[in-house]
Amino acid sequence: MTPRPESSGSRPKGTAGEKIPEQPTAAQQKSAAKKTAVPKQAAAKKAAPAKATAKKAAAAKTTVGKTVAKKAATKKAAAEITAVERPAAGTATAKKAAAKRSAAKKTAAKKATTVKATAARTTAVKAAAAKSTAADTVAGKAAAGKSPAAGNTAKKVPARKAGTAKSAAATTTAAEAVAKKATPAEATAKKATAKATAKKAAAKTAASKKTASAKKSASAVKKAPARKAPAGRAPAGVAASAQAVPPEMEVAVSPAVDAVDRERLLAGTHHAPHSVLGAHPVPGGIAFRAFRPYALSVTVVSGELRAELHADGEGFFSGLLPLREVPAYRLVVEYEGTVLETEDPYRFLPTLGDLDLHLIGEGRHEELWTALGAHPTTHEGVTGTRFAVWAPNALGVRVTGTFNFWDGTGHIMRSLGSSGVWELFLPDIGEGELYKFEITRPDGSRTQRADPMARRTEVPPATSSVITSSEYEWGDAEWLARRAEAPAHEAPFSVYEIHLPSWRPGLTYRQLAEQLPGYVKNLGFTHVELMPVAEHPFGGSWGYQVTGFYAPTARLGTPDDFRFLVDKLHQAGIGVLMDWVPAHFPRDDWALAEFDGRPLYEHEDPLRAAHPDWGTLEFDFGRNEVRNFLVANAVYWCEEFHIDGLRVDAVASMLYLDYSREPGQWTPNEHGGRENLDAVAFLQEMNATVYRRVPGVVTIAEESTAWDGVTRATHHKGPSGFGGLGFGLKWNMGWMHDSLQYMSHEPVHRKYHHGEMTFSMVYAYSENYVLPISHDEVVHGKRSLVSKMPGDWWQQRAGVRSYLGYMWAHPGKQLLFMGQEFAQGAEWSEAHGPDWWLLDPGYGAEPDHRGVRDLVRDLNAVYRATPALWRLDTDPAGFEWIVGDAADDNVLAFLRLDPEGVPVLAVSNFAPVTRQDYRLGVPDDVPAWHEALNTDAARYGGSDVTNPDPVKPEPQSWHGRPASIRLTLPPLATVWLRPA
Repeated sequence: MTPRPESSGSRPKGTAGEKIPEQPTAAQQKSAAKKTAVPKQAAAKKAAPAKATAKKAAAAKTTVGKTVAKKAATKKAAAEITAVERPAAGTATAKKAAAKRSAAKKTAAKKATTVKATAARTTAVKAAAAKSTAADTVAGKAAAGKSPAAGNTAKKVPARKAGTAKSAAATTTAAEAVAKKATPAEATAKKATAKATAKKAAAKTAASKKTASAKKSASAVKKAPARKAPAGRAPAGVAASAQAVPPEMEVAVSPAVDAVDRERLLAGTHHAPHSVLGAHPVPGGIAFRAFRPYALSVTVVSGELRAELHADGEGFFSGLLPLREVPAYRLVVEYEGTVLETEDPYRFLPTLGDLDLHLIGEGRHEELWTALGAHPTTHEGVTGTRFAVWAPNALGVRVTGTFNFWDGTGHIMRSLGSSGVWELFLPDIGEGELYKFEITRPDGSRTQRADPMARRTEVPPATSSVITSSEYEWGDAEWLARRAEAPAHEAPFSVYEIHLPSWRPGLTYRQLAEQLPGYVKNLGFTHVELMPVAEHPFGGSWGYQVTGFYAPTARLGTPDDFRFLVDKLHQAGIGVLMDWVPAHFPRDDWALAEFDGRPLYEHEDPLRAAHPDWGTLEFDFGRNEVRNFLVANAVYWCEEFHIDGLRVDAVASMLYLDYSREPGQWTPNEHGGRENLDAVAFLQEMNATVYRRVPGVVTIAEESTAWDGVTRATHHKGPSGFGGLGFGLKWNMGWMHDSLQYMSHEPVHRKYHHGEMTFSMVYAYSENYVLPISHDEVVHGKRSLVSKMPGDWWQQRAGVRSYLGYMWAHPGKQLLFMGQEFAQGAEWSEAHGPDWWLLDPGYGAEPDHRGVRDLVRDLNAVYRATPALWRLDTDPAGFEWIVGDAADDNVLAFLRLDPEGVPVLAVSNFAPVTRQDYRLGVPDDVPAWHEALNTDAARYGGSDVTNPDPVKPEPQSWHGRPASIRLTLPPLATVWLRPA
């Protein structure tokens, strides 16, 4: 944590502004002396002479008497350093202190046992409440690590040199203080009882020395024999309400961290730092231990108690307070130039419960992002941030960040049992701080890793995670309420695919929210599909090599800024789909690869882990925690960001063990097959979980093979014996490749490739399909959509228009990548995005490009208003061929029907010639047809060959139908006709 300016509270050392307890008056001293004598009947005889002598001495009050008393008090305060009683090892001071304590014990032991216990209790209670003796004042100051202020009747306690033992509980008990203030007459009286208890006192002292001698640390720090704290006695300087050590605690122990724990804490390999650091009941009281590298001093503050801990070296501080229970306390930490008052991170219980850990171990924590990661929170009444990370192979984990100057030495996390989860709550740490996890690997080396569950990151190429919380208030309740009214495959669904960083380069999420919704709504698309939004280090990957699976890319703003963009799209009536990449991840050494020193997120078999095409690593879908990480991630985007659908990337590479691998480079599954059974189970679980938790959402598979049942329900088994994968839609990669291949041929050659346009109807209803003209088809030398078309500029644009008309009428949903809506001639580049200048009115060919965009707008408008084009997309009853074999004419004609049987006739002429009076068979129950759309219209840049008047059927059968119509087919055009 960044040190704060000096605290306005008390400092570890005395300041001029501190209130000093008043010194006792002569009368008070006299009263205390009287109370020291035994009030009980059993000792009345022996006590009487002592009382008389004490009264006489008090009346005389000679200067010599005062001086003797003061010297005695000063001498005792200097010798009795603390209740912790830990002088520096091996020093002369330690030996002298031990000798003086031994002498003091022998003197005190001369009291009769019963008399001693009763008098000590009575005196301690009264002295602690009233602070009535000079000895109490000196002891109280010693407990706080202070000297009495100048002017007090008692002399200042000499300051100890550096290295001399300091203690949080440097106090002299009230009873002992009174005893030391006793007059010679009282001392004489006490000597009378010496013989009765000398034997017992000597034995007790020897036992104490023997016990203390045995409690040595590996660093050879010698401990002084600890005194038994009398029952009911509180150390001077401790609040009256503080509870003292119970009488059964006969021998105190050293509070210092032992050598083994010390070494592990320094090395960052301690699994349970909370069991060592913080406050813990021990014989003799409460041991306080702090690990604060670079601190000059650490003081425990609890109510009126201020106790400076002993500096044990290397950033360790410790002390023993004679208390019954652990109090509520804070730490005052002094660094060079500043003082910081804070909570002790090692006094808190874990922030994760048994249920969280059980679900994580089972791989069933569907809200994993609420358990792991960094979360600003209030824990046990204290504000701060709780950190949790899964790293089962780590020897130790520490949190490092801006709050500790990227030195995590003092912020060691604890291991939560066999779960593999490490946890730590850091008080006073809040939103906006950068952090990473410093992991000690099994081989002892260290690595700093970004948080796999980070919900915000630095702007790349910086790689730190950022503590964040959301304050966003959504305004899309109406959208969410109605998006589940109809499943995606039975609703209008046309998608505009965009790459956010390059759609309008330089715009942030909030700036995009001002432009993108209006643009997409004007074009009539129902959805946008965002290329991967999750954080990725290399912009050239377009987001498909993800390192921050739970964080929207920081290139464009904060997570709440991204929420704002989604919200604005919803309010404009536009759904938001997002590309999601659970197939693989990059090998960056600050991210997921060998996260805790061994394969963790990736498969332990190198042949299974390495992706052969992209140089990345594949997830181990068979591991519970990894599967949970991904399933929860899918839910996270849908619930936290209101995403309406996930287009899952590279599904085929997940499904097959031999994907892009040669023989010998892969191992068959348990049944001897090539199917990745773990990936199948993962995809089924992901789809089932998302559909169950988020009504109205849709998942879309980018799957390019003939895998059976991609969009079949998971509980329905197919011919292969597998249940369906459970996706809502699947990209029709076959249609895309075949149709683009057909369109790339010169029209004169197309008759030889006619089957490339008709084959899609052979399997059109085997899955729920999307027809994608995506980013993959307009990059890396594949050319833009318009540039794929043969012929001159006019023919190229006409080819694009006719192709788009055919695509929008074909069964399935539509997807078009940005820039293709206005016939951009160049390939897409993430560096500069679409060529918007083509739509500049000052550009000569601007009408050509604007015409194509106007066509896309009208295609979407007519499509959304015509249920026949989308209601039965996945039902064979919604499609009928009129003519599919007119290869010589380059003509395709078919009917689309809605559930009520209302038809739309779509006719495409892919030849560059006009065909007059082209006869087509039609149903005889439609009295007339009229053009709903013609891609050759002049406003789109066409030759304006149209059928302006309604076309009536003739009773001449054709194409196996009882009636027929004659149309004029424009060149390189598609015409839609509806019943008039």
